[in-house]
Amino acid sequence: MPNYSFCVFTLFYLLVCVCFVFRTNEFVSAGITIESLLGSYLGSEFDDFIVFHVRRTSLTLLFHCVLPLGYFLGLFLFVETEASSSVLFSNSGIILVLGSVVLPAVVAVMVRRWFGNNYENHPVIKKLKVFCDQNTSWRMLASDINNEIKRVDKINLQCSTVTRVIATDNWIIKLTPYKIFIAYQSDATLILCSADTHDVSSLGTGTVQYLNIEVKTTRNGAENFNIRCNALDYKDLEEKIRRPITVLQDVRFHRSRIDIFLEVFRGVVEQNPPFVATQAPEMCIGCMVAQSNVKLMKNCGDTTATDRSCTTCYCRPMWCRDCMGKWWVSRQEQDHPETWLSSKCTCPVCRSVFCVLDVCPVQLQNS
Repeated sequence: MPNYSFCVFTLFYLLVCVCFVFRTNEFVSAGITIESLLGSYLGSEFDDFIVFHVRRTSLTLLFHCVLPLGYFLGLFLFVETEASSSVLFSNSGIILVLGSVVLPAVVAVMVRRWFGNNYENHPVIKKLKVFCDQNTSWRMLASDINNEIKRVDKINLQCSTVTRVIATDNWIIKLTPYKIFIAYQSDATLILCSADTHDVSSLGTGTVQYLNIEVKTTRNGAENFNIRCNALDYKDLEEKIRRPITVLQDVRFHRSRIDIFLEVFRGVVEQNPPFVATQAPEMCIGCMVAQSNVKLMKNCGDTTATDRSCTTCYCRPMWCRDCMGKWWVSRQEQDHPETWLSSKCTCPVCRSVFCVLDVCPVQLQNS
């Protein structure tokens, strides 16, 4: 049985590897990333974008392949001899150690071949050559891309801790740890395939929705790829892409924080006690499209006597649920959406103070 020191070292090394590979915020802040550790060799992304990522992807692959070998070296150096020997010199241990040596050696030879002949054999350069014609070299295209990257109007989306998407005037580029995907906008078709909603995001900001966009290119030899981005970034991406983004018919998503709030607002209002109306309400005076379907009635237990205490509103139903929600949002602190639902608002007509528990759905008496 492995002893205590072996288990502690294994768990510690596994934790470090996961944080390093997936670039957690703590490791990024501490500068424990490929870009920080090898910054002097990689250079600057803004000086030579393509060459920077050619080097970054290659060295990232090499460093990640060295991690298993680092584990066995650490096991040999820091764990008790008896415990490490029982693992390292077992039949399966010998095979794993040999594999951890052979893997980075093979990758190192492959990276050396990629770097030879001025990067001509690198997979990223081969992808870039697809967009070249008889009068254009990959370095000319790399220079054009670099010039567009330097512009302040580009879109730079951090899709995850390890994935980034950059949209310039002519290019859509997806950056991953080991690969780069490139599409020329004029050749590309973007399709919003699906949307998934999660109650808790990795940033702890509550409900978050992600969109899955497929980028298809008509260029021969170019590779299709997918973009997974936050729904709140969709508008920026849509404005930068010159091609229309096709949204499949059954896909519903939030285009802004207000859309997210309105969905939550609707759910809360539906659970409030209904206001029974004896006659059909008029059209909403906010949009003049939907029928008025909410009435302000004091239902909460607010018994304080201040200028922000909930009071009784005597206005008849004049607003639809969505317009009331938009009015609510307009009266809140825009920089703190996390406080919107728990705050208070005033009636658009009589200025009576109310909270979300006072917004009641209208129900006809005969229904």
